[in-house]
Amino acid sequence: MSGMSVSGVSPYSQSVPAQGAAPVQEEQKALADALKEQEEDQKTLAEMMQEAQEKAEKQKDQFKLPKNSRRYGDAAIIAYSKLARARSLGEVDAASGYARRQIAQLRAAKGSDSENAERIQAAINQLQKAVNRAGRKKRELSQEKLCAKRQARLEREKRKREASRLRHQLRSRQAMRMIRESGYLREADVDNRLQDQLQATRMEMRRQMEDLSAETQTAVDAAVRQYASASAQPAPAPEISVEA
Repeated sequence: MSGMSVSGVSPYSQSVPAQGAAPVQEEQKALADALKEQEEDQKTLAEMMQEAQEKAEKQKDQFKLPKNSRRYGDAAIIAYSKLARARSLGEVDAASGYARRQIAQLRAAKGSDSENAERIQAAINQLQKAVNRAGRKKRELSQEKLCAKRQARLEREKRKREASRLRHQLRSRQAMRMIRESGYLREADVDNRLQDQLQATRMEMRRQMEDLSAETQTAVDAAVRQYASASAQPAPAPEISVEA
């Protein structure tokens, strides 16, 4: 009995801490993996929020209200006024030249003012009609001039009945032309008013889309703040139970 050595700690008691340390290491590893996964998810969500913000900014730029309030349709009304007052071929050419110059200016403005492209194109279409109608008026004035010469010749020849009939035809043609030209002017004015209403409608739609974009941006910012606040809270400490 005296030859035996007795140790205060048995081999069984030494193995207890080693067996209890294994579950602790596994739980710590699981916790680290969970935190890493949460961090990755947080980065992914942050990227999604950033992408949403970028989209909101693009929508805001897309539906930005136009700053240029120039009345592009006034050029067509002025051109038709000049055309209606024209009594000679030279005056008709002057009215047509004014319309052509305005078309060139509006085409240049269309390239620099894309927000009013529809309004500008409508004015260009009206001015192009004015140019075509100016060509028609030149032909009519030439025919009226020839008719007036024939009338004067018939009067000199004492052919009063034929001269009177030709005079009535000439006056009738001139009256019809004046009525038609006044209709051109009313058409340009109505189209100008219509285009103003359409432009106002487009501006209102853009304003509503801009407000909607701002509301979307506000919602995105609130979601980002809420997520950041939730992520800033410390995670609860894991409960580790070690049984000896």
